[in-house]
Amino acid sequence: MQEDAKSNPEGKEVDMKIAIGSDKSGYSLKEAIKAYLADQNILFDDLGTTDLNEVHPYYRVAADIAPRVQSGEYGLAILVCGTGAGMSIVANKFKGIFAVACEGVYSAKMARAINNANILCMGGWIVAPEMGVKMAEAFLKTQYLEGLEDWRKDWLRNAADKVAELEDTLYGQ
Repeated sequence: MQEDAKSNPEGKEVDMKIAIGSDKSGYSLKEAIKAYLADQNILFDDLGTTDLNEVHPYYRVAADIAPRVQSGEYGLAILVCGTGAGMSIVANKFKGIFAVACEGVYSAKMARAINNANILCMGGWIVAPEMGVKMAEAFLKTQYLEGLEDWRKDWLRNAADKVAELEDTLYGQ
């Protein structure tokens, strides 16, 4: 396992616990991703819909998981609803949460590398299970600033500081 719990560029196991959750629309995709996580020995907790007879709405799942990522209880999270947008909107209401709705491997990888996203959101109506697993893998194995030029890394660190200042203005310290 790697010291930096935020990511894993060498393809080793992710050294953190992941939160995962879905509503009814994202249930099948979430189950495929859970199977991948279990196969890779990645620790996770399913905090969303686990029984289609007891469905949790997207806004409740995202509002439960985002503060747990915010507090550090979970290093990263994966949220799945119909389009990924609803989960992303709700999760992003929390300071320090950077939830990105993605539809492909490249966007999932770059959300981590460029934006230091800590929550990957996907749409069960949009993303096929095989693609969702590949997206989750890319998201979990990519490190913030990985593979970027030095000038871009400096620029992105400065941008992250500006975003943090904006959050402090909006949410208070």
